Amino acid sequence: MTVVTISARYQVVIPRDVREQLDLRPGQKVQALPFKGRVELIPLEPIEASRGFVRGIDATVAREGDRA
Repeated sequence: MTVVTISARYQVVIPRDVREQLDLRPGQKVQALPFKGRVELIPLEPIEASRGFVRGIDATVAREGDRA
């Protein structure tokens, strides 16, 4: 287990082994969530990264009358 220290400005450094395992890059956004007494950092992916993730889904659904 890796231990980090919170700086006087409430900053932490993500250890190298964790950055490499999660393929984190400088400038990448992460979401910080409090969860059951801890802080979870969740890497955010750009919306373009999700393009095509439901490939093969049937998109021919009946639409309501007021939708074009």
